[in-house]
Amino acid sequence: MTPAPEVTRPSAWLAFRQSVVHFDTAKMNPWIGLRNAIGVALPLFAGVTLHSPAAGVGAALGALNVAFRDSDAPYLQRSRHMLLASVLMGIAVFAGSVSGRDPVVAVLVAGVWALVAGMMIALSVSASELGVLSLVLLLIYSAVPQDPSHAALSGLYAFAGGLLQTSLSLALWPLHRYRPERRALAALYQELARAAVAPPRQADDAPAATDASVQAHIALGTLDGNRSIESERYRFLLSQAERIRLALLALRRLRGRLLRESPEGSELEILNDFLNASSRALASVAAALEDGSTALPSPPRQLEGLVECVDKAELASLPLVSLFRDMRFQMVALAGQLRAAQDLALSSTPAGAAAFEQGESSKPWRLRLNGTLATLRANLNLQSAACRHAIRLAVCIAVADGVARGFSLRRAYWLPMTVAMVLRSDFAATFSRGVLRLLGTFAGIIFATGLFHALPQSPLAPVVAIAVLTFLIRWAGSAHYGVAVTGITGVVVLLLSLSGAVPREVAIARLLNTTAGGVIALLAYWLWPTWERHQVAEGLAAMLDAFRVYFQAVRDGLLGIPPKIDRDRARVAARLARSNLEASIERASVEPGVSAERLALLSAMLASTRRLARALLAIEAAIGPKVAAPIPPSYRIFADDVDLTLYYLAALLRGSAITPELLPDLRAAHGALLGYPEQIGEPSALIDTETDRLTNAVNTLSEEVFRWSVPYGPA
Repeated sequence: MTPAPEVTRPSAWLAFRQSVVHFDTAKMNPWIGLRNAIGVALPLFAGVTLHSPAAGVGAALGALNVAFRDSDAPYLQRSRHMLLASVLMGIAVFAGSVSGRDPVVAVLVAGVWALVAGMMIALSVSASELGVLSLVLLLIYSAVPQDPSHAALSGLYAFAGGLLQTSLSLALWPLHRYRPERRALAALYQELARAAVAPPRQADDAPAATDASVQAHIALGTLDGNRSIESERYRFLLSQAERIRLALLALRRLRGRLLRESPEGSELEILNDFLNASSRALASVAAALEDGSTALPSPPRQLEGLVECVDKAELASLPLVSLFRDMRFQMVALAGQLRAAQDLALSSTPAGAAAFEQGESSKPWRLRLNGTLATLRANLNLQSAACRHAIRLAVCIAVADGVARGFSLRRAYWLPMTVAMVLRSDFAATFSRGVLRLLGTFAGIIFATGLFHALPQSPLAPVVAIAVLTFLIRWAGSAHYGVAVTGITGVVVLLLSLSGAVPREVAIARLLNTTAGGVIALLAYWLWPTWERHQVAEGLAAMLDAFRVYFQAVRDGLLGIPPKIDRDRARVAARLARSNLEASIERASVEPGVSAERLALLSAMLASTRRLARALLAIEAAIGPKVAAPIPPSYRIFADDVDLTLYYLAALLRGSAITPELLPDLRAAHGALLGYPEQIGEPSALIDTETDRLTNAVNTLSEEVFRWSVPYGPA
């Protein structure tokens, strides 16, 4: 079997240390920090000036928690997240205040809330973060017991603060309704422009513009229920971008063959000119989407002229006939796609957009809820990492809350709150957050205490300081968790000082409780860990399932079978599954006990899936050229064998007793596929080449999956 390639990776300790000190400047956004700071400061200012500091602090806490759901995501997606957070924060405040009247009930409510919050990781990271934020607010207000009427009022204050923060985030929506979507599309078209003229890539490199494509699909996913003319344009632009991406991939593959087989021919120069003109057209589309530029060149006419040059060219050798046929087909298709993209981009600029009527329809809420509940129900077993994390979190919260109340600790809620903030579903996040939480708390306490004594004796001075700290939290804190903790500690100390608490006492209580909470969280993870390395096999299997579905969609399109699966959705799902696996491998790489050999094997499997993805994309790009006769049985047999192989590999990763002898002989099936030129006329050079690469990728992946599973058992 082929040995795994040598991969240089940092040790687990070095990778963990890097995760602690890494400062991600790409996440820093001053505008988000500014509007979040205003959203927190306004209710505080109103509370101080109206002599109702408790109401101001309650609204500010709601605004602060909802601020962590703010982002530069599309407005519709952002509004849903922030409105849901506002409602949930109000409910958490009410539930915490009412349950806090009875210590036993408070501990039970906190434990149940933590269990549900922990299960949210099964839905998404975003849902998990929302659950943790609401848990934190519930714990804070459980230390301030109130009767139901006052608890409801406190919940309304928190809800109002969240609404204020949401309003500030969405204030420019009417003026820049689709700006995030336009920017995501512009980034995709700009990446395609670079890819068109980029140097040849290695076979195992990720396909061009992969990340930009994923981000664009996520950004435009919020428009699925929007039937306005404008949103239809953006969806069409995304569809055109995907088609352009496939055509560029095919043309670059064909250029590689020309470089090998006819480097001196005029056809190579024609193709290079065509790709350069395509790059300029794509860049102009990106500019139109980014800043509304209407100065679009007209390269499609030049592209059509280059297609005519291909028609007139004298071929250097007969074996290149099929290559030029494929090249001409892709050039004609790309020219039409670029023409459509330019027209759509021009009509999407503010100056060229026509008036439109908006009509919205959405998926019934019952179906969405059923899908969510089905996901949660599927994870209600101890084999699920989400379930184990939820149980661990619930037990730790209940224990921490019970200990804090049993010993009558001052500011007792900080102990379970620290557990909620530190304990995560994976090793790296838990231990890096634990370290940064403790260090940030120490630094924040020293800073906030000194700041409080240095501030002028004015009731508005803490408000200004809180606004500045909130800006730093939401600006620099996005880049490093330690900065966020330091700022949050200072904000909490100053908020409590507005409620009459003595900063020195607050600081000491927070220091002690934070230390105890961090120790409980880290100890719990050490006693019952959820190792990411045990989830990698399922991630691999899920990715192979997604690639299998995508392959079925491509196969049906190539064979002319009525589509059972939407190719675009299948392609995006495969891409996301692979991104999830990459993230899982990164988390596993910082865990102790993961050998360098296992990590090298995982890297090799990722490289094989890259080759698989590129081959599938190239085959999809070839859907459309007509052949002289019906597709022979060998094509169908080969496709069925690939499908069955991917199925068996996923089953093997999930623990089924699969042996190498059960797998079809893909190389033999591919050889039979190439044996029919007389029956179907000149076979497609692109299809023949890419099915060969597909065979190689799947066979290599098969060897690697068996090496992963057989010696060790399911990981």
